Order: sequence, then structure tokens, then C-alpha cells
Amino acid sequence: MRKRADPLIFIVEDNPVYNKLVVSYLHSKKFNRVESFMSGEECLKRINEKPDIIIQDYLLEGIDGLEVMKATKGIHPHIEFIILSGQDSIEVAINTLKYGAYDYIVKDQMALSKMADKITKIVATQQLVRNNKRFKIGIILFFVVLIAIYLLMKLASLVSPTGL
Repeated sequence: MRKRADPLIFIVEDNPVYNKLVVSYLHSKKFNRVESFMSGEECLKRINEKPDIIIQDYLLEGIDGLEVMKATKGIHPHIEFIILSGQDSIEVAINTLKYGAYDYIVKDQMALSKMADKITKIVATQQLVRNNKRFKIGIILFFVVLIAIYLLMKLASLVSPTGL
């Protein structure tokens, strides 16, 4: 994952109008690193760019959204998925969450707003995780230096004729 606050977001939506709508909406919310795809196959060809988030339509021709998510999570489990779908089905939503989606959003008048909110939450969580890792590394390095100083002082007291 990147250390930048501006995540790389992949949009996978086979409806060209809705695809452009999602991309434009994200740009208006200051998410500038957005790549769009019309199929799951196109997305998977570029998955090694390691996007932070994939906004994925559930129903696609060819490889559907669930298959894209399964394939991606097998290679890059840290990539977060938001499934955006016209399927207003609890069963479909539960199934996508079961396979690792961060959230499932039904395409309605509030979908884009909900999506932007979820992206903001994902970015904040990813930042907390990175900060937590840095903090842990800092604590470990602090104790390593402390132990090294202690050992050097012990060694110096053994070598020194005055025992200081």
C-alpha cells in the first residue's frame, strides 16, 4: 500500500455512463488517482499496480465481480473492495462480504455519497494501520538501542581498570 493519502482506486463498471459518473464523482471529491475498467478481465490485467481500493460492479459479462474479488484477494489480500450493484439482495450482499468485500452498496440515489464515505473510512483505517506499524517499529528500535547502550556500558566497566 502507498504512504500517500490519495489512494489508487480502480473502478470496474461495464455501464459506460455509470462508469464515467463514478469516476467524475470521485474526482469531484478530490480522489485523483482513479483508473476505470469496463470488465473484470481488464482490471485483473493491471492488478499488479496494487490499487488500494477497487469499486466493483457485481454483475459483469465474463468474469463477474465476485470472481474478480476472489482472484485479487488471493494475490493481494490487502486490497479493499466496495461492491456497487443494482442487486438489492441480502443474500448477494452477505455473499460478497463473506468473500472479503469491505462493503456492499446498492446503486441508488445515495450510492455515490456512500461510496465516497466508505473510501474515506478505508483510507483512514489504512493510515492508522501504517502508523501503528511505524509505532511498533519505533518501540522495538528504542529497546534495541537501550539494550545496546546497557551492554556497551557493562563492557566498558569490565574493560576499564577503575571499574567505571
